[in-house]
Amino acid sequence: MNYKEFIDKAKKKELKPLYLFYGEEEYLIDYTLSALKDMYIDASFEALNYIRLDGREIDFEKIMDACETLPFMSEKKLVVIKDFPLLKNKKDGDRLSEELKLPPSKNPLIEYMGKLADYLCLVFLEKEKSVNRSSALYKAIKKHGDIVEFNKLKGRDLDLWVENGFKKHKRRIAKASINYFIQQSSYFDSNRDKTLYDLENEIIKISNYVSEDEMVTNHVIDLLMAKPLEMNVFNLLNSISQKDGERAIRLFNEMYMSNEPVLFILHMIVRQIRNMLNYKLLRAKGYSEGDVFSKMNLKKYEYQKVANQSSNFTIEQLERALIHCLETDKAIKSTSIEDRLALEMLLTKLTYQV
Repeated sequence: MNYKEFIDKAKKKELKPLYLFYGEEEYLIDYTLSALKDMYIDASFEALNYIRLDGREIDFEKIMDACETLPFMSEKKLVVIKDFPLLKNKKDGDRLSEELKLPPSKNPLIEYMGKLADYLCLVFLEKEKSVNRSSALYKAIKKHGDIVEFNKLKGRDLDLWVENGFKKHKRRIAKASINYFIQQSSYFDSNRDKTLYDLENEIIKISNYVSEDEMVTNHVIDLLMAKPLEMNVFNLLNSISQKDGERAIRLFNEMYMSNEPVLFILHMIVRQIRNMLNYKLLRAKGYSEGDVFSKMNLKKYEYQKVANQSSNFTIEQLERALIHCLETDKAIKSTSIEDRLALEMLLTKLTYQV
């Protein structure tokens, strides 16, 4: 079940007494818990009817005490247990069972799962990409309650979320710019733990810059949005391919002023050029897109960027670019040249000589 299906059931008063919330999208987990509180718990009595427990510091007795107390002036009592060891790896679960002096299969909490009262909504909360599905507790929750997964938003759902985020701040953004905003955010980059909270912060920053009568454009996004090094390198190479040396050097200096090490920037440029060269060589040998994707062992999003960017270069140009990068690396490490100047000179060569 996803979060939208859960909220729909909660609105219809079809709430079960037991749930597991887990997933990588922390924003959606917090949003769903907030919505659940708004639907079932009066703010005046929240302290009595909404209980949060740290799963790393509680035992069965504390859980039962929290669950057995009747709700006060409320239809439901909401108990949230975060980071409970029995839902993580098997080692943690066995350790907890040892502390209770019971084998895992006889843990009283597991037996208690089938006896929860209708007034209760007990939620185990794990802000992780995955949980131990083979654990007895996971199986008990699945049997007596339900599992709600909070994955990253995709497609139309993500587009609509971004659009509504700007609308909340009374700002307008075109459909094409929504896609550009998502692309620049690195939301789907597997190397970064980006969540909707990060996107929300970028929306707030852009909204504070743009007036109500202005449209949020790609130019504004480029100007204000924080970008990871990989995205900046991609934009840098795009400027080189377009022979826009001024923009290439400006992008490099923005990275430099953000304290990115010059040698690491050079390393990322070399990596991107090698990926493009590898792509071009494999395609030249007659491999299909599917075969090239498999051989290059890149994530789909990164592969698409490499494939698109490589169309701006020939194989010979990419080979010369790698030679220039090697010469720059040698100059930085073996001469007294300033590393910033050395990279600016490299960018000039890549822009006008490659």
